[in-house]
Amino acid sequence: MTTVQEPTRAATAERSGGSAVLALRDAGLSYGTRKLWSGLDLDVAPGEFLAVLGPNGAGKTSLLRTVLGQQRLTSGSMAFLGQPVRRGHRRIGYIPQQRLMESGTPLRARDMIAQGVTGHRWGVRPERKAERERIDRIVDEVGATAFADAPVSELSGGEQQRTRVGQAIAADPALLLCDEPLISLDLRHQRGVTELIDRQRRQQGAAVLFVTHDVNPILDVVDRVLYIAGGRFRIGSPDEVLRADVLSDLYGTPVDVVRTMGRIVIVGANDTHDHTGEHHHHDVDPNAAVPDEGRI
Repeated sequence: MTTVQEPTRAATAERSGGSAVLALRDAGLSYGTRKLWSGLDLDVAPGEFLAVLGPNGAGKTSLLRTVLGQQRLTSGSMAFLGQPVRRGHRRIGYIPQQRLMESGTPLRARDMIAQGVTGHRWGVRPERKAERERIDRIVDEVGATAFADAPVSELSGGEQQRTRVGQAIAADPALLLCDEPLISLDLRHQRGVTELIDRQRRQQGAAVLFVTHDVNPILDVVDRVLYIAGGRFRIGSPDEVLRADVLSDLYGTPVDVVRTMGRIVIVGANDTHDHTGEHHHHDVDPNAAVPDEGRI
């Protein structure tokens, strides 16, 4: 049985003063006979920051794929801004995992951000004056001015992610989908990218779905957590969900949650390593065989 714990939903919607940006009703997703999750009722309010947590193979990235229109729900429904989801919606921004560009790629950081503004492939047509001004403004907003004319392939991981954030927010999205955008970044760049995403949702009212294995870098900006494991889920504030009793119930095996030095450490009963700051549950991962989880 799937358990839903969502006491802050009404308060969040009331605070934001608007209807849900993303609404799921009795939503489920399966690969053949393998159920990732089902019975998911979820309203994501304007300006809300929702962290999506769980082990590899639990269906976190698959959830983003359904929102992007790249994959259909097995059951239930999903609506974005009150309409059925469709592929390529301009009001949905997407920030992928940090992937270094191949050396020699001529695309500049500014060109990459420009794609988000014009909606066209690089070099298809000249930018209009208003578009150039908006591109320049976003380049400055994400702190990319110093490397705007540099090839993306020559940028550091943190600089590339700042550029991807700029591309994602360029179309003034109502919803930002973030698929582990902090992976492989050092703490300074993790903080910088998190601040960019948080500022966008606060200033523009964009809702954020943030898939991550490590909640610690974003803990101070998260409103709610959707934790998926073993075909079940819990929804609530971090304090309501990231507890030993809640996660032990989800996994069906003892899980300890330790809070130390402002960080959350989650350890499975058979772990032999201290997964400080990471949500690695190799010993309690019932869905590890789901194909392509973690890649879009």
